Amino acid sequence: MIRIALGQIDPTVGDLDGNVGMMTSWTARATEAGADVIVFPELAITGYPPEDLVLRPAFVSDQLAALDALAAKTADGCAVVTGFVDRSGRGLHNAAALLREGRIDVRYHKCRLPNYGVFDEERYFEPGDDGADAEIAGIRVGLSVCEDAWQAGMPWEDLDDVPVILNINGSPFHRGKVHEREAVLRDRAAETGAWIVYVNTVGGQDELVFDGGSLVMAPDGTVATRALRFEEDLLVVDLDPAAGSFEAEGRPPWPEGAAEVYRAIVLGTRDYVRKAGFTEVVLGLSGGVDSALVAAVAADALGPAAVRALAMPSMYSSPESLEDAQDVATRLGIRHDVEPITGAFEAYAAALAPLEAVEGLAAENLQARIRGNDLMAVSNRFGAMVLATGNKSEYAVGYSTLYGDMAGGYAPIKDVPKTLVYELCVWRNAVAVETGATPPIPERVLTKPPSAELRPGQQDTDSLPPYDVLDPILEAYVEDDLDVDAIVEAGIGDAATVAMVARMVDRAEYKRRQAAPGVKITPKAFGRDRRLPITNRYPG
Repeated sequence: MIRIALGQIDPTVGDLDGNVGMMTSWTARATEAGADVIVFPELAITGYPPEDLVLRPAFVSDQLAALDALAAKTADGCAVVTGFVDRSGRGLHNAAALLREGRIDVRYHKCRLPNYGVFDEERYFEPGDDGADAEIAGIRVGLSVCEDAWQAGMPWEDLDDVPVILNINGSPFHRGKVHEREAVLRDRAAETGAWIVYVNTVGGQDELVFDGGSLVMAPDGTVATRALRFEEDLLVVDLDPAAGSFEAEGRPPWPEGAAEVYRAIVLGTRDYVRKAGFTEVVLGLSGGVDSALVAAVAADALGPAAVRALAMPSMYSSPESLEDAQDVATRLGIRHDVEPITGAFEAYAAALAPLEAVEGLAAENLQARIRGNDLMAVSNRFGAMVLATGNKSEYAVGYSTLYGDMAGGYAPIKDVPKTLVYELCVWRNAVAVETGATPPIPERVLTKPPSAELRPGQQDTDSLPPYDVLDPILEAYVEDDLDVDAIVEAGIGDAATVAMVARMVDRAEYKRRQAAPGVKITPKAFGRDRRLPITNRYPG
């Protein structure tokens, strides 16, 4: 029998000493629990993904020294498996190390390098070409890294008679991905007849969120046990490959649907703000559904005392919007200040009158930019990161203002379509009711027609199709890369509407390139996933 501790940790990119300290502490806990080995995620020494930091020779040398330090600090404890960047005569490698008795006992170089979506590993690493295994507690244990599991072949060909295979991961979240992971692990288990111990990192790094969800897959393709999602977790498992048995601690069911998306946004926001060195955030609270959701996320992520809300009414803001903003702030227990922008707008209009520059759309955008200035002033004065409140539907079609409502250090719902915004609000309210708390989103915020309130009587549908029509078209065009004809043939929208939406998406690329980063929750998010030229005459 072998006792394995799955060390699902939240490392920070570049914090070599902090990451080593964390793993040292967790190794002590695992040793105390009687573990023979603790397994940490992919590139846990550097934090994941380190991106172009690995192109700096000094960084690579420093993290190799950090690996040696981890070996020394855990010499009296159980064995350790962790991810790091190795260096050889061929170049750099995404690697796993087995540490024990104060030394690096085994090195393994990742064989499969992903180069799609958010992954760009061929830019940095050379692939390995051999499997690696070692004996721990009298049982042969194989090593593999993340993408290795997504394809047959190496290193699995070298591990087909190894009873336990450790697979360390930095697998980012998107909706429904846990089912994809289980499917590929099931394939590898069937291929090798081995127990597969899958350890994933957890936490936020820039746009990416890692949801944890470490697990043990039995040779027959069943999941023996699961760690928590969206939280750090030390899961201790006893495996007896000869007897085909296991024992493990219990964990609650995994969140799915709106629950997993909401928790991903909260985790991504919390880690981005804290890892960037901020302790507070500020956002514009308009009385609309988007800013209400972002306020709830911020309060859940950082605590109500760390959230400032600024209502900035103009001459077009309705009394109901001001009431709704105050209601949201009261329900959440966050600070709420009111700073009207009418005077500033009139001053700008007077100053720009000779240029006739404050008319029509320019006048609407000027209001948004005044609000952006106000938020940035609060940020500068009090050191609070500005959270932008735009959603994916708006960013997709350019229904947003550069240097206005797009201004900010982070955009928590940047990858959340508008229809999903409503689902998340309903879910968050339901959770509050279940726990006996006050629902954070007032019913009127959920039922009133969405409006930017930048001109009299304005509604979003003046400029856009209804969101339940728009969002399926955007999913097909942006995430599935279907052209206009294919979208129409699929019955997703009529030809005129689909063509209009496609034109709007293409025209808005220059805006999105200047947007703040935000949590990725769909298979194809703007930015890291979708890389189109800004200047582009292809008609689509």
